[in-house]
Amino acid sequence: MYVVTNRIKVKKGFAEKMAPNFTRPGALQSFEGFVKVEVAVSKDFEDYDEMSVNMYWENLDGFKKWRESDAFKQAHKRPAADSNEGPKESPMLGSQIVVAEIVSRIEASTQA
Repeated sequence: MYVVTNRIKVKKGFAEKMAPNFTRPGALQSFEGFVKVEVAVSKDFEDYDEMSVNMYWENLDGFKKWRESDAFKQAHKRPAADSNEGPKESPMLGSQIVVAEIVSRIEASTQA
C-alpha cells in the first residue's frame, strides 16, 4: 500500500475551511486501487497552517491513472472569477507531494 501526501501550506485560518474540499464524494472513489483520503491539519506553525492530504492507494498505477485523468483535472480546476470581480487571491502558500510505501504497521488490539 502507498500513501501519497500533499503537504499544503495555507494562510492562517483557512485549513479547516478547505479540508472538506478534499473529501467530497466523487470520481476519485471509483479509481482502481483507491482506498481512502484523510486530511490532517497542523496549526503548530507561526506563519501558516499546514494541511496533509493523505491519499491511500493499493498500488501506484491507480494513483498515476488518477493524476492523468480528466476527473483529476476537473477536481483541481479553479473556479471562474465573477465577471464583476477580479481574480480571488488563493489562500494556498505552497505545496509538496510526498509518495511513500507503507512497509510496516500495527493496529489496535481487539482484546479487552
